[in-house]
Amino acid sequence: MKRVVGLVFLFSLFSAPAIFAQDHVEAGIFGELFRWDAASTNFAGVGGRLSVNVAPVIQLEAETSYDFEQSFTEGFKNPTNGSVTLTTSNLRIVHGMFGPKLQTNKGPVRLFVTAKGGAMSFMFSRAPATLGTFGSTVGNLRASDLNAVFYPGGGAEAFLGPIGLRFDIGDEIYFAGGAHNNLRITFGPSIRF
Repeated sequence: MKRVVGLVFLFSLFSAPAIFAQDHVEAGIFGELFRWDAASTNFAGVGGRLSVNVAPVIQLEAETSYDFEQSFTEGFKNPTNGSVTLTTSNLRIVHGMFGPKLQTNKGPVRLFVTAKGGAMSFMFSRAPATLGTFGSTVGNLRASDLNAVFYPGGGAEAFLGPIGLRFDIGDEIYFAGGAHNNLRITFGPSIRF
């Protein structure tokens, strides 16, 4: 029994650095703020990303996000009185992008730049925001209005062991009758393994 305990202790002593040194894949979730410039409106959403190392400083990254419908106010003025109406737009946005991420490779804080391409879909729906609605939305993307997207951006990641936080900021440019620039900010946890 002492030998088994000793062997387990030696194995854990020598394998622990190898377990924490794994830095091949990174997965994360994030909250998103998307400033739709065409309507001067902010959309908020959630998303997920998966990154795979191809070299110590290069990752290939795929991500998707879903922006919830946005409420906005409208004011109407006439000579006698004015009224303000709060209404929901029923507009939702799905983003999907893929591309390389160049990063610093040492230390608990890593800086990075990225350039991704993909597609964005604007859709109108009164359906509630549930997993079933999201699944049917993604399943029907080919039948909806897809716009090409190019996203140059950058940010920082801070890790404590395999757990970290990531902040991105960039310009999500979509092409529909010309290029449209839109501010995009994401923030959320990630895990390396």
